[in-house]
Amino acid sequence: MTHDEPLRELLGHLLEWEAAHVGFDKAVAYCRPALRGKRPAGLPHSPWELLEHIRRAQRDILDFCTDPDYREKEWPKDFWPPAPAPPSDAAWDASIEAFRKDRERLAALARDGDLTAPIPHGDGATLLVELVLAADHAAYHVGQLVLVRRALGDWTS
Repeated sequence: MTHDEPLRELLGHLLEWEAAHVGFDKAVAYCRPALRGKRPAGLPHSPWELLEHIRRAQRDILDFCTDPDYREKEWPKDFWPPAPAPPSDAAWDASIEAFRKDRERLAALARDGDLTAPIPHGDGATLLVELVLAADHAAYHVGQLVLVRRALGDWTS
């Protein structure tokens, strides 16, 4: 075992963390299609908006970490969907699958990447910082997604 292997394992696990809260996979499971585009009274986002925001932000972090030609996206336009409802059930499923694939790619970076070297086209950020950012951001919005689903009467756990 290398000296940094426990850290790498922890980072990979952190991307799917469910020890202290609901994880992404449970938060999106069994969300009723009729409620995916609904914003509960007093809350600003629908389940679709949160799902897509989580996916888009994670993808942006992955692109930042891996694409030497990365270009910063426009906030908030590029990070939130244009409508509160998904265009189709297939779009909902595709967003979930894309998030999972990108999460796997981030976990692979946690296993094999240089955690402490500055990202060449960044402002001093490291892969370690970006991996923690991805996990923290997703956890925050997954909590919001659970709250929204509860407010819509679509949460049984």
